[in-house]
Amino acid sequence: MSESAPEQLSRSINLTQTTAMVVGTIIGAAIFVQPTEITKLVPSLGGVALIWLLAGTLTFFGALVCAELASAFPRTGGVYVFLNETYSPVFGFLWGWAMFWSMHSGILAAVAVVFARYLDYFIPLGDMGIQFAAAGAILVLSAVNYRGVAHGSRLQTLFTIIKVLAIFLMIVVGVTMVSGDAAAVGSSSSLDVTSTSPVDIVQALIAGLFAFGGWHMVTYAAGETIDPTRNIPRALMYGSIIVTVCYIALNAVYMYILPLDVVVTSTRVAADAADVVVDGGATFISGLVLLSTFGAVSGIILAGPRVYFSMARDGVLFPWAGKVHPVYRTPHLAIVLQGVWASVLVFTGSYQQLFSRVIYVEWIFFGMMACGLFLLRRRPSYAPTYRIKGYPMIAGLFALSAAVIVIQRFIAEPFEAIIGLGIVLLGVPVYYLWPARRKGEATLRGDR
Repeated sequence: MSESAPEQLSRSINLTQTTAMVVGTIIGAAIFVQPTEITKLVPSLGGVALIWLLAGTLTFFGALVCAELASAFPRTGGVYVFLNETYSPVFGFLWGWAMFWSMHSGILAAVAVVFARYLDYFIPLGDMGIQFAAAGAILVLSAVNYRGVAHGSRLQTLFTIIKVLAIFLMIVVGVTMVSGDAAAVGSSSSLDVTSTSPVDIVQALIAGLFAFGGWHMVTYAAGETIDPTRNIPRALMYGSIIVTVCYIALNAVYMYILPLDVVVTSTRVAADAADVVVDGGATFISGLVLLSTFGAVSGIILAGPRVYFSMARDGVLFPWAGKVHPVYRTPHLAIVLQGVWASVLVFTGSYQQLFSRVIYVEWIFFGMMACGLFLLRRRPSYAPTYRIKGYPMIAGLFALSAAVIVIQRFIAEPFEAIIGLGIVLLGVPVYYLWPARRKGEATLRGDR
């Protein structure tokens, strides 16, 4: 590396750790509560199973799109890089802008608060204590990642293995230990299954897709992944399959144990199901959610700073955010930047509003990402090492599903959707007025 070349990040994340990042980031708290929302809309065992299977399939399609793009552009930044290369740097900037101010930082704060609330089940904290515990989790895990991506990825792998084993244990115990009478209860319901409409199915599918959120984050750390053109595509595919199997199996257990009426009205469906199986089941589930959310926070913290690091290197963020620690070889200042802002969101309590208003906007970018394959495959210079075998059908179906989600959100909550889109579009004048942009773009061209 020449003396003037930028410092490089350390490649130390292997396939196992990359796959664990996919699984651990997706599986947070949603699977322990979201089934209630889906069952309300599609109140039948077959219907619920179909929704989770469709959500998992569409997630897998999205993972395949990301896999091909990651094999073509295996650089730190993931989706940010894909949008830059496919369309224009302004689209990549808007992705990073939305990530930092609301989308990524908001979900980080929200999951950390869920972690703290379940910690409160074991250690009474109070409202203020929950906020401090949430911020503390963010800062502690940020410190772990600050000291090296190997530390962060190993911790992520450990928590992912433990939580998947715990979910597997719950599935096995639920199937084998429930008495015949209790299992029979799960098939009874006074709900009117025939009342389900196409709109209900779409809303249920959207709820399921949101429970799969975070699958794309592994691409952010391509610059620190060993053999990224091979390992990231494999991790995306393996991880999405593992999560889909876990989700379908867990929902089968819920509905095998509990009547549909209970599943629909429950505010803690996983805990209710565990209580039927064994005394103290709620405590087990609380511990599992605690573990699961802690692992998800770890994965989210690991992923985000890599985008801000890449943005800084491109000249569209503060230059210091693109610095690499001389000893730990991490984007340490970008990690600090994310940790501080996410902690601020925890204490202001605004994370939920910001996140809920903007999260649907990521599906606009996902749709663009899928449509981008059609453009890229016409370019002679486009040379991915992995190509989707089901192209163009898979990319087209994923792009179509993204369009349906965006349109549905505009119809269901037009005011919130417009505000969310407005937050993202505020980044357009910032991008064109950013003084270091032209210098950064010139530097980037020189590096390449």
